Amino acid sequence: MLKGQKSITVFAGKGGVGKTTCAAATALHHANRGQRTLIISTDPTPSLADIFEISGDSKPTCVTGSLYIHELGMNEIKQMWETRFGREVYEVFASFVSIEYPEFVDFMTSILPGLGDEFMLDYIRQLSLKDETDVIIWDTAPLGQTLTLLGTPTLFRRHLRLAPRIYSRLKVGPQSRQPVLEILKRWEQLSRANIDFLRHEVKFRAVMIAESLAVNQLKGVFAEMHKYGLQLDRLIVNNLVPADGGAFLTGRAEQQKHYLKLIREIAPALPVTEIPLFPSEIKGLAMLNEFAGYLDRIC
Repeated sequence: MLKGQKSITVFAGKGGVGKTTCAAATALHHANRGQRTLIISTDPTPSLADIFEISGDSKPTCVTGSLYIHELGMNEIKQMWETRFGREVYEVFASFVSIEYPEFVDFMTSILPGLGDEFMLDYIRQLSLKDETDVIIWDTAPLGQTLTLLGTPTLFRRHLRLAPRIYSRLKVGPQSRQPVLEILKRWEQLSRANIDFLRHEVKFRAVMIAESLAVNQLKGVFAEMHKYGLQLDRLIVNNLVPADGGAFLTGRAEQQKHYLKLIREIAPALPVTEIPLFPSEIKGLAMLNEFAGYLDRIC
């Protein structure tokens, strides 16, 4: 990374494949080089503090002089989303249905899947505009929900255009008396800014394991990202077992070799980083630094 250049990387993958470990090790690698690094987790069951073996009530939490972690739970995301978007989005929905604002916030942030990630995308975009960090790592939930929700404002406006009788009744928001289409226009512009941010300033890395289900889902991941004009920067295949550990491990290694071949056939031009299965749990700075050794060349 060139001096003065900001690096923003999203780690995506299914639960249990080592996504958070890869994100944590990458963040530590950058911090060890003196780069101001922030790693953010929006996992409903965050594990960053456990992986780094730290505790503390302050958020963000300092790990080293250059590295901070920020685990954002649903309550924090709810409060931040309400401050940033809540009232405007409520104006639109309150035009259709009778619902009190507190219930609306609970519904939007707790029931609709992926809304937290949609907000976090804008939050990270805002962070990237400030001179407070050199590197931002986002340990996120599956990417598909986030990308799908980014198109919601455009679809909503399209629906209103096709329903003139409804539109005639929704000229202004019930509280602010602002034109509903003006509210929707701002929401759509925000969505467009976030998509442009994803396309041009963010690197995407998918973490997976060499198993049948992961390989079968890979084409779907590519299709979903292509729909929004996005591309993966790299695949990380984690937990590869050695082939010299007896009949059981040798059999597993041969099976994984088969799936690695399929992965390379599906994505022949995409760099693939292979990480071996470690004999012990990856926790603490020493183990994370060892793990980061396999990621050195891709940071």
